[in-house]
Amino acid sequence: MTAHEGPAGVARFITIEGPEGSGKSTQARRLEDHLLAGGVDVVRTREPGGTPLGEEIRRILLLAGEERRVIDPLADALLFSAARRQLVEEVIRPALAGGKSVVCARFADSTLAYQGFGAGVPLDVLRDLERVATGGLRPSLTILLDLPPEVGLARKPAADQTRFELGFDLAFHERVRAGFLALASAEPSRFAIVDGRPAADDVWAAIRAIVDERRGVGAPAGEPEPAAERIHR
Repeated sequence: MTAHEGPAGVARFITIEGPEGSGKSTQARRLEDHLLAGGVDVVRTREPGGTPLGEEIRRILLLAGEERRVIDPLADALLFSAARRQLVEEVIRPALAGGKSVVCARFADSTLAYQGFGAGVPLDVLRDLERVATGGLRPSLTILLDLPPEVGLARKPAADQTRFELGFDLAFHERVRAGFLALASAEPSRFAIVDGRPAADDVWAAIRAIVDERRGVGAPAGEPEPAAERIHR
């Protein structure tokens, strides 16, 4: 599989992963702004979504409230993979081919964690789906925002809760967290684990330090490096 990096190994395809309530979307926006301010041409997107087809699939997958439905875990994985395929072909590959960087909130690791470790679909089946959906495209850097599921679930306001908050128990979300950590342990050169429990500004400081280190950029003058215990490589 191929990972995209720029000169001197600078990460060009960055994904942000993590359990519910870990702040992926917020941190993806901050990372986009930070890269743009540093002169990096960047595209920010999300999974599922990022394309008209992907957004329609997202609506089906995340329905909550009275419309909430039970979806077979493998059917879930197939729908996520369909949205992923469209995103890769319509957005991510063209951006990378054009010399841009890409920041994506969630990617294939989420399917392994949720439908694999969480719901029990065999990982080899999901990895086959990943290869088909991505054509071998893999992130050069994955930032995993880690926090206990009960903390993340408590952060989600009722208006933002989806099928995954309302339809799955705490044990499921604990398996998802364990799955993310297992994936990170298996690929330490790709993953950087950031403690997602502190305030959003502290989490962002840790993310910025990791990304800037990859880019060979020092911390801005007057801004301290984040505490070492908040970053795990």
